[in-house]
Amino acid sequence: MISVKKHALTVSAALAAFALTFGAPVLGHAAYQLNPEVKDPTPALKEASTIGVRTHNTEALQNLPNKDAIVVMSFGTTFKDTRAKTIDATVDAIKAAHPNTKVVTAFTSHIIRDRIQQKEGITYPTPEEALAQLKSEGYSRVALTSLDVIPGMEYNYDVAVYNLYKNNFKKMTLGTPLMYWMGQEGQTDEVIQTLKAVQSQFPKVGKEDAVLIMAHGTPDPANAYYSVIQDRIHTLGMKNVFIYTVEGTPNLEQVIPQLKLHGIKHVTMMPFMMVAGDHANNDMAGDEPDSHKSILEKEGFKVDTYLHGLGENQNIRNLFVERANESWDALHK
Repeated sequence: MISVKKHALTVSAALAAFALTFGAPVLGHAAYQLNPEVKDPTPALKEASTIGVRTHNTEALQNLPNKDAIVVMSFGTTFKDTRAKTIDATVDAIKAAHPNTKVVTAFTSHIIRDRIQQKEGITYPTPEEALAQLKSEGYSRVALTSLDVIPGMEYNYDVAVYNLYKNNFKKMTLGTPLMYWMGQEGQTDEVIQTLKAVQSQFPKVGKEDAVLIMAHGTPDPANAYYSVIQDRIHTLGMKNVFIYTVEGTPNLEQVIPQLKLHGIKHVTMMPFMMVAGDHANNDMAGDEPDSHKSILEKEGFKVDTYLHGLGENQNIRNLFVERANESWDALHK
């Protein structure tokens, strides 16, 4: 098979056939690697085995002097206050961990960056623009890091940028989002890690109280992460905590019967997103009749809202710094 971070492991019988193609496990750095016994792997095989922290060396540029930078990629938000408390605060934490390194913030939402430029006169580069600028300034090695929560559609953009621009630099790495590994053999369960970090902001709940955390949702198969999150909520013994999504599954309509089944009368809603932006303020907590808060109230629940993005949580910011450090460490291996 492919290798795992920190541990050399024996491939189980169930994976033996797969191992014949990819090789037996070998030591990796926060990532999987092909076994050295796999001779002359094709580009397709290399791409298929690329998982975890991605690393690329461009052989033709190895004579360039090392000049390093970090690019922090975020979807962004037009909500200025929450942007300062979440994205900016997290980038500041990454800068503090790398005081002598150039750190650039890039927004992956072209619509959001255009609106910010029009309204505030601030121009956030796209990842492509940020990399082009770094190239023009003579930077030769770049660590990309993401403020995405799961490896869904937005993280696919990050991966695409990495693949399109990696040959322009002597070395490039790409870190993983907040939750990537789920406790696969030899890996940290980052879902549990994240839930423990978020638990500090949960209110105390009684028998008739519940915490309802709102995630974004994605059409990507990575939407399955939300089922894993609910499973880990049970694993951690977090009573009366439920996750739902705005644009995926489970949705609010699917969760309401669960609330009623458990005899819940009072719900505290909070975003399970990096920022408390449009989805949190309007879809979740708005006064319109189709807001999630209004729908729950019509169903007879008393509703409170907690309008703070994950990026306001110090524990979460620390995890994002860890993800950035993993990409940075891979850049220097």
